[in-house]
Amino acid sequence: MNRLSDRLNSLSPSATLAMSQKSAELKAAGVDVINLSVGEPDFFTPDHIKEAAKRAIDENFSFYSPVPGYMSLRKAIAEKLKRENGLDYAPEQIVCGNGAKQAVCNVLLCVAGPGDEVIIPAPCWVSYVEMVKLAEAQSVIIPTGIEQDFKLTPAQLEAAITPRTKVLMLCSPSNPTGSVYSREELEALAAVLAKYPDIIVISDEIYEHVNYVGSHCSIASQPGMIERTALINGVSKAYAMTGWRLGFVAAPLWIAKACSKLQGQYTSGPSSIAQKAAEAAFSGDQACVEEMRRAFERRRDLMFGLLDKIPGLELRLPHGAFYLFPKCSSYFGKRAGDRVIASSSDLALYLLEEAHVAAVAGDAFCAPDYIRFSYAAADDQLVEAARRVAAALAKLA
Repeated sequence: MNRLSDRLNSLSPSATLAMSQKSAELKAAGVDVINLSVGEPDFFTPDHIKEAAKRAIDENFSFYSPVPGYMSLRKAIAEKLKRENGLDYAPEQIVCGNGAKQAVCNVLLCVAGPGDEVIIPAPCWVSYVEMVKLAEAQSVIIPTGIEQDFKLTPAQLEAAITPRTKVLMLCSPSNPTGSVYSREELEALAAVLAKYPDIIVISDEIYEHVNYVGSHCSIASQPGMIERTALINGVSKAYAMTGWRLGFVAAPLWIAKACSKLQGQYTSGPSSIAQKAAEAAFSGDQACVEEMRRAFERRRDLMFGLLDKIPGLELRLPHGAFYLFPKCSSYFGKRAGDRVIASSSDLALYLLEEAHVAAVAGDAFCAPDYIRFSYAAADDQLVEAARRVAAALAKLA
């Protein structure tokens, strides 16, 4: 008997976590799997951040924190947003949570509900659609293809808006495509939104510092947008702190207060030790961020050059994040023995079992003709993974 709630039954498991789990199971069985499915830096957390966490333990930061986070951390985030992004936020407008994932979900649960529509440009991160389900709202998926650099156009946005539109989701730099919206592109989207003042923008900027085209631009910097934008960020990608689980939302005060109210009922404040580590991350030396960014850029160029040589894969050079998102639909209908590749999910499973390379099917990102490879791995692993992928794909006919 299934006694689970309709809410839970409506959710799909995270495809990225599922593929990572399959990869881990094969590794545990002794298979030499190269895992390019996981979306996390392979670097260790910088030493000065770890030292701050150790001090916090010694200084007995072991009690409940305020629900939205320590004021010292929220001030450090406000200073970062002013220094790096030119955005003015009071600490009271910032709510820290257990990762940027919780911050996104908090905002959706606070502003969207039954009957509301949430516009999501696709390809999109796997959890957005599922979070909208949790809010009992309706996702409006807007396909964007490789020919438009996977970015929403003003015309597409205008056409998708209805009287029920409540939220626009944006992610730049993007997971899974690595696309980055320019200032001019954000200005054009903001011009459309200016005609619809009740629409809230949730701007996921967690990959802000994994950027290969210069300074990051937030839609909150456009005239009139800071008053209606919930800016999401955190420490996981820029500072190699995925396991610390510390993200934040910076938003209009009414949204921040709502997120704090909600969070107070189901998790309270995030880890006290992670907060002190994050404070050091935002306030300390940023050389480590640039060092990791340069490494990712080198790996991007390496992996792009290798995969671009494989017949049947159509790629574009990403400008941010650490993913390649090639179009792979030319392989659909092909077979290896009795095995037929009918979808990107089939192809991802084939690559895992035949090439022992873990990737994530585009189906999970609302882009069924594509497949995602993370290049957050050592250079030698990327070279070997590309060799294995090329050999496995060559067997399909």
